[in-house]
Amino acid sequence: MSCSPPHAAHEIVVVDNASKDGSVAVARRWNDVTVIASAVNQGFAVATNTGIRSSSGSAVLLLNSDTVVPPGAVDGLLRELKRYPDAAVAGPRLVDAAGRPELSFGQMLTPFNEWRQKRTMLSLERGDPATLQRIHRLTHEEQWPDWVSGACLLVWRSDAEAVGLLDERFFMYTEDVDFCAALRARSRRILFTPAVEVVHLRGRSVAAVPAETAEAYRRSHLAFYQKHHPAFAGLLGIYKRLRP
Repeated sequence: MSCSPPHAAHEIVVVDNASKDGSVAVARRWNDVTVIASAVNQGFAVATNTGIRSSSGSAVLLLNSDTVVPPGAVDGLLRELKRYPDAAVAGPRLVDAAGRPELSFGQMLTPFNEWRQKRTMLSLERGDPATLQRIHRLTHEEQWPDWVSGACLLVWRSDAEAVGLLDERFFMYTEDVDFCAALRARSRRILFTPAVEVVHLRGRSVAAVPAETAEAYRRSHLAFYQKHHPAFAGLLGIYKRLRP
């Protein structure tokens, strides 16, 4: 992760989920960084909640380790979030290392919406010109989606605490969709802003432990459907057991 510090008063909390690459030692080189090292990998939601509880700012930035945040980006997100009193969350435009946009927002997950989102992302990864053009257009327009990616997400602390922070039953994946759903249930809005751009180097963590990541995704995915769409959860469980 590379993050240029904002001009706004801030604090930095790094929660390390039992990494073995020396990340903790590197983070501890900075005296103004609070480092919380877990002996075991507790998952994204637990680690994020630990970080939130260990901080005190009125706004909280959730940030993945595979991101590069340019100068002015955090201040820009805070500025955009302040523009709308009824917004709880602001998410930036995410791009990969080559500058290609990521579809980092969308509608609430349902079987159909998820199928459509995955189909779009596959076309994007294959370099389909029409899909790329459409995503370029969408990600250059301000949007009010049901969710934005937790890879980089700014939320007001009061809103996060009002919904009990992230649901810790989700070890990895779908926790951002669930979190945004809880905020929207309180009549708070979710903002996607193209005014801020952050680089998201997707797949770094997945590449390191592909089998464990795939299993974590399956568990979280099933837990999400059990919580939000119980009528489909049984069929999804059967599908995942049969799928090689």
